[in-house]
Amino acid sequence: MHRFASTSLLTLCLLTLGSPYARAHSADEHAGHKTAPGSSQEHAQVKFANVPLLDQNGKSVHLEQDLVQGKIVVMSFIYTSCTTVCPVVSSIMGKVQTQLGARVGDEVQLVSISIDPQRDDPQRLQDYARTFQHGPGWSWLTGSPQSISETLKGLGNFSGDFKNHQPLILVGDGNNRHWMRYYGFTDPALLAKEVEKLSGLRTHAKHTAIAMEQQP
Repeated sequence: MHRFASTSLLTLCLLTLGSPYARAHSADEHAGHKTAPGSSQEHAQVKFANVPLLDQNGKSVHLEQDLVQGKIVVMSFIYTSCTTVCPVVSSIMGKVQTQLGARVGDEVQLVSISIDPQRDDPQRLQDYARTFQHGPGWSWLTGSPQSISETLKGLGNFSGDFKNHQPLILVGDGNNRHWMRYYGFTDPALLAKEVEKLSGLRTHAKHTAIAMEQQP
């Protein structure tokens, strides 16, 4: 497990002060949360469970088939009654969306998965998303507890006492299974840079394939 600086609580309070979700729920909703403004990263192996999920519009989707394949993906894990870590993570995702602009919804897909499926139905996710989302290309997912549990297990995310989950964002290419796992409150520019890196690798691979086809 990752350890973080003792000054995290003050930083976290400053980051979440302006969010309506930071004041909307009682303290016991997030009493166990690990607060963490610092960040670290590691290479990740992911597996996508072939289970149905629901997006914020109530549409049934399969994560890999409908959202990941062919896309560069930035993925977070939240629940709407969280008043500390989750609004900060969602704000980071919103800034990534702003930095990447029109590429989100085209080459890039943002995904946020609720880890509290018993309460987070599509309507609740849709209401929550309005605070952070700035355009298309961002899917907010929930589903049955079993489907969410299988999904989180495959992605290597927390599965159990959701109030103690760590802030976590995954960035990867659905074409080649190259993924990075970012813990803590990661600079949105760093996440956008990883997206650019993956996009560049795609372009290089495409040019290499074309050059090989043209060889006599």
